[in-house]
Amino acid sequence: MTVKGQGMDVRIAPRWKAAIGAMFALMLVVGDASAVEPPRRIVSFNLCADQLLLALADPSQIAALSPYATDASLSVTTEQAAAFPKIDWNSESVVNLAPDLVLSGFTDRPTQAILAAAGLRVVQVALVRNIDEARAQVRELGVLLGHPERGAALASKLKHAEDDLAAVALKPPRTAIVLQREGYTEGTESLVAAMLAVAGLTPPPNARGGIGGFMDMETLLTAGPDVLVLQEPASGATDQGALFLTHPALRARYDETRRIHLPSRDTLCGGPALLEGLGVLKYELQKLR
Repeated sequence: MTVKGQGMDVRIAPRWKAAIGAMFALMLVVGDASAVEPPRRIVSFNLCADQLLLALADPSQIAALSPYATDASLSVTTEQAAAFPKIDWNSESVVNLAPDLVLSGFTDRPTQAILAAAGLRVVQVALVRNIDEARAQVRELGVLLGHPERGAALASKLKHAEDDLAAVALKPPRTAIVLQREGYTEGTESLVAAMLAVAGLTPPPNARGGIGGFMDMETLLTAGPDVLVLQEPASGATDQGALFLTHPALRARYDETRRIHLPSRDTLCGGPALLEGLGVLKYELQKLR
């Protein structure tokens, strides 16, 4: 899947999923948020910021969201997002709205520079790689937006969802990888890897490190994990990318008792997306028992 933004194409899956700032921990670049008056006109230049704003801000605070806000393949809050204006992928569309806060991702640095030069307050966010960082993120963003109680409440929901998943975790643990189109696999330092660990699904010794990498068919068939985690339907080889996922030998080795489904949109971001993803993973574990 290719996501477009900031004048460039960004591969969410398989090649460059993390590059859109998909999973966010708030990193304030403007000092102590508690000492600043809560913003009244916020623009999101980012997929994950869209969802966090919808969960934590007053509707009246949201001036506009990113073009991805209503894409159901990427976001879990599309129905709520439909009520708000959408920006274009350029700084002009943001400046024209005269926001008092812009939330951007870490790959949006040229736009950040332009917006800062225009006198706008910009807050950049950083990647979230585990559930603890996701909880910290929503608490900090709640403070920034003037709603610390909402951030604390969402952090508590994430904790409860994590505990509920841990209560049904596989024992003993099994190995698993997240397999995407063309043989791309999520890395051991990704948010989805942290989610799987809570469920009792750990990376095999040959798992790709960092945010991920490719695994060839031979390795999967001869030294693959116990379980495959698929992030998109693979009902047929409709294109070259899907051909890998529908390979007869792969399907024979990993039948429905050795594969589960966890949509990509549930692993791209913290906040509401992570909350949904933890629930989906809890349900999917039933297939492996």
